[in-house]
Amino acid sequence: MRSARAGRRRPLTGRTPFYYGWVILGVAALGIFASGPGQTYNFSVFLDPVIEETGWTRTQITGLYAAGSLTAAVLIIGVGRLLDRYGARVVLSAVVALFGLAALWMSRVDTPLDLYLGFAFIRTLGQGSMTMVPTTLVAIWFVRRRGRATALAMLGGAASAMAFPLVSHALITEFGWRTAWVALAFVIWGLMLLPALLLVRRSPESVGLAPDNARGGDGAADAASSVADDFSMREAMRTRAFWFLLLAGSSFSLIGTALTFHNVSLLTGKGLDAGTAAGVLSVMAAASIGANLAAGYLNDRFPNRFVFAGAQCVLVGAMLFTFVVSSAWLALAYGAILGAGMGLGMNTNTVIWPNYFGRRNLGSIRGMAMTSTMAFAALGPLPFSMLYDLSDSYDLALVVFLALPAACAALALLSPRPIKQAARRTIRGG
Repeated sequence: MRSARAGRRRPLTGRTPFYYGWVILGVAALGIFASGPGQTYNFSVFLDPVIEETGWTRTQITGLYAAGSLTAAVLIIGVGRLLDRYGARVVLSAVVALFGLAALWMSRVDTPLDLYLGFAFIRTLGQGSMTMVPTTLVAIWFVRRRGRATALAMLGGAASAMAFPLVSHALITEFGWRTAWVALAFVIWGLMLLPALLLVRRSPESVGLAPDNARGGDGAADAASSVADDFSMREAMRTRAFWFLLLAGSSFSLIGTALTFHNVSLLTGKGLDAGTAAGVLSVMAAASIGANLAAGYLNDRFPNRFVFAGAQCVLVGAMLFTFVVSSAWLALAYGAILGAGMGLGMNTNTVIWPNYFGRRNLGSIRGMAMTSTMAFAALGPLPFSMLYDLSDSYDLALVVFLALPAACAALALLSPRPIKQAARRTIRGG
């Protein structure tokens, strides 16, 4: 029965004149692109229209957004476990269907409770699941070229950041913010329902292939080794590297989100205009794309902990550079440095988990990692705002938080790839 079922699947995966993993990568990039309605850069376009219609304060909505994001950080753990149990096609299809419904919910909010629930839904399904599931799928299909494949898939995120704010702004201007959310629901379904249902496969082994299309030799040996070294969730949590890496990724989520959130305020406080501040965001996005591609190459050739520590150093450099920003060109240079640090860090923080802990239980492990990422991102802007209110400047916040990426760099360096106890006993016995 199983062989007959595999035979029916084979024509779809076998008709392509290239490795089917590249089809998976394309779907993953599209999925990350379609996460846009659940990302901060998209809702920022809705903020003022929602305030204008409802009369809720900016602080009230920001608080609800943080609460919804923290709720999503907890719920994403369950999504990771479902991914391990049912596979990417089932989970991604369900996430896409529910994500569209969440967008429809956002079009109907009338009370703060409605808005909190809407934030929890779109952050769990959009920012969390529509990023975690595609990147996990790429990590399952690629081993040797995992860094570069992940970098290519994450280009969908860069395209999303450029496209969705413009699309949402046009929809809001023409039809109002509630109708804009309805339109976004159909965009989500139109982009991803059919690809998720028809093209996604759980793993290369499920369709008679091997990761990276390995055919014997070292490639097959690498794939076999990857299976042998797979950690369970419990085994991963017993390693020092697991906890150190959870903390090491916090700086990019907290500081990167805070600096992006306060970008206009930070730069206008230095005498620059809002247009220059917007230009800095564009430069930041471009630099992030380039650094993400570079990180894909570096992470396939060098120990990931060294790349991770290097990204932290670039982030420290960006924070220090804010103190000398006094003109437009210096502001653009600051944006380039910050974008480079974020691109290096995000790629490494994605590929290091499968590289360290294997593919079999990657959904559960990545679910925990995404929980940490989303929680720190939700909390990031708040301490910067509080310290700004105390000192009427962001300088104090920047000085205080310089210690975070420095500590994260040390944690990364102290996190060599763990070896399973069974493998260690075999090495000693041999």
